[in-house]
Amino acid sequence: MRLLVTGGAGFIGSNFVHHVLSTHTDDEVVTLDALTYAGSKTNLTGVLDNPRHKFIEGDIRDRELVTNLVDDVDAVINFAAESHVDRSIEGAKPFVSTNVQGTQTLLDAANEAGIDRFLQISTDEVYGQVLDGTFSEDDPLNPRNPYAATKAGADLLANSFHTTHDIPVVITRTSNNFGPRQHAEKLIPKFIQNAAAGESLPVYGDGSNVREWIYVEDNCRALDLVLREGNIGEVYNIGSHSEKTNLEVTEAILDAVGASDDLIKFVEDRAGHDQRYALDTDKIEALGWEPQYSFEDALERTVDYYLN
Repeated sequence: MRLLVTGGAGFIGSNFVHHVLSTHTDDEVVTLDALTYAGSKTNLTGVLDNPRHKFIEGDIRDRELVTNLVDDVDAVINFAAESHVDRSIEGAKPFVSTNVQGTQTLLDAANEAGIDRFLQISTDEVYGQVLDGTFSEDDPLNPRNPYAATKAGADLLANSFHTTHDIPVVITRTSNNFGPRQHAEKLIPKFIQNAAAGESLPVYGDGSNVREWIYVEDNCRALDLVLREGNIGEVYNIGSHSEKTNLEVTEAILDAVGASDDLIKFVEDRAGHDQRYALDTDKIEALGWEPQYSFEDALERTVDYYLN
């Protein structure tokens, strides 16, 4: 299979590129990335010279470029997105442009090319918050911040192209990822590096907000499975059932680094901060997937990566 991986020099995208090239020895990968602040060719170290891999610097909103690339692949996996909630609160325009208009450009090209599969990578944040229980794939979307709203818009757009144009779209919605190659502005890598440097760890509010954390390698295995065996037109939640408050995550990082709890600094809460996310993962588990890493084991590996 020949794949176009957009946003493939970012965190999850680069891990997916590494996974595919090491797991599927007959696959070829074209990585498209604009190399904005969150993307780096360094994330592709080890595969840049692989004869089955080609890197192209470019924007998913570039219709001519995207059309030429999509014409030559079997499947598109769209990771490309502006993804930091805080940045979306400060200014939503680039999120609308990349996450919605960029996805539309890819879908238009996919419609013309007649590709075999279009995998839209989304997030659990499109559902909004859930105080009790879990979200299933059939629950309505209720995004509560600009980032989540643009990802929900991209999901709806992708689904509409499937319904209207019969594009073979599959959508995945994953819980909070962590692991190697994540940008330093995100909670876990930021707190690891702050703790190691003896700097404060700013925790929003009282730290009681709950997230479901999944190791990026587990997520990549799930995405790969959905790409090849998921049902067209379906949505698949991907989660670990490993729920932690932000304060629990912070304390676990301090313990792993060997730093003092005195570094915790509670700061003014984020505007519209969702209290809890949690996913029902029966559909992806029915395909034969389950996470391999516990939170504790994955955090140990992650701390080792950032400190070494």
